[in-house]
Amino acid sequence: MDMSAFMKGKAKQLPEEEKVISTLYEDEKGKPIPFKFKAIPTALVDKLKSDCTTIKHTKGQRIESFDRDRFSCKIGIETTIFPDFKNTELLQSYNCIDPVDLAKEILNLPGEYTEWIQTCSKLNGFDDTIEDLVAEAKN
Repeated sequence: MDMSAFMKGKAKQLPEEEKVISTLYEDEKGKPIPFKFKAIPTALVDKLKSDCTTIKHTKGQRIESFDRDRFSCKIGIETTIFPDFKNTELLQSYNCIDPVDLAKEILNLPGEYTEWIQTCSKLNGFDDTIEDLVAEAKN
């Protein structure tokens, strides 16, 4: 079998997408502003999993706790190019320090927030639910 197609630099770019997630934010013509997304690499997903996992030792037992909601939001933050939830000016305008809090402020309609999470999950190749990803993270 020819391995040349798998050599470094041969892969296509990570997928990108534009999609209207919220109707609450409009441009000067009154049209909803689309969000811009780009898939993230596996190494970053692994780092986010680690960041959202806490380990406690209780009575000699190791107990792992995984914050599924924070993980889902962090996937969304890293996948979203526009708006940039890590932008200092935007964070300050909402009086937020954590981009997770900012995302929840901007997407304060539960359906829009859920649509955003699902869009980011699907773009990153998680065609199943985020719960399947969480189950994988726990193993």
